[in-house]
Amino acid sequence: MESITRLRKVGGSLVATVPRQLIESQGLNPGELVKIRVEKVKKSYFGAAKGIGPFTKEDERWMEGSHG
Repeated sequence: MESITRLRKVGGSLVATVPRQLIESQGLNPGELVKIRVEKVKKSYFGAAKGIGPFTKEDERWMEGSHG
């Protein structure tokens, strides 16, 4: 499974948040070592980022406010 996330600055480092769905599907826990492959995502000027698939029913429910 892969995910797209935005980097943010914390001190002198950049931090990427791992989404809950990825944490749960991979059984990740705090303190574990993971391998991360970095690939820049090119933004489309039509409002969608390349590499992101179509919306799923879960995405639609999330956007409607069912965050849980």
